[in-house]
Amino acid sequence: MPTFTGEEALNYDQRIGKLVPGYALLHQITAAQLAVTLPPNATILVIGAGTGREIIELADANKDWHFIAQDVSADMLAIADQNFTNLGIRERVTIHHGTIGGDAYKADAALCLLVMHFVQGEHDKSALLGQVYTNLKPEGQLYLADLMSPENDFEREAQFQYCHTALGLTEQGVTKMRRNFTNEFFPISTQCLTELLGNIGFSTPTPYFKALGFSAFSTHKCI
Repeated sequence: MPTFTGEEALNYDQRIGKLVPGYALLHQITAAQLAVTLPPNATILVIGAGTGREIIELADANKDWHFIAQDVSADMLAIADQNFTNLGIRERVTIHHGTIGGDAYKADAALCLLVMHFVQGEHDKSALLGQVYTNLKPEGQLYLADLMSPENDFEREAQFQYCHTALGLTEQGVTKMRRNFTNEFFPISTQCLTELLGNIGFSTPTPYFKALGFSAFSTHKCI
């Protein structure tokens, strides 16, 4: 799993919008669901919090929410920490570097957006989901978005084309993207994801977003 150090961490926010069709919309509709389902003083666990962009937007939408910003990249969290401080929300965020073991937190909801496809192997994916499950309250929600296995033989080419012509990804960027799809991304099917979630104790996932290979699902921790 990449750790996004140095320049990769610094440039992440500028780059990600060119790689994921509907990136902003995905986050907006996730936030909309959180707004109508969570209590005013909710705690949200953000897996792969990166530079803190998701948390900053959610913190602005609800002044009483608290957050756990988890990431395996110290460089990304350092940027996030500074961003939180600059915006005056640092006291509302717990920063967690590395994996989350045990049941240190009891969150009302968790976000795992664009993280799982970096995790190789079903065993490790299951371990990550298990960590999220353990750190959620009973009935706690999970919103998960990921690059999924292609559903037809032209979906990937359509992704490359759209990112290049509509999102402004350079030809060099497309070449790197093709290489990453082969060597660094590990997508699974919706059926496989459903089985992994069910085996851990989550409900059957409900899809709420799809755009050229990327899909998002909501589920909750079953008692």
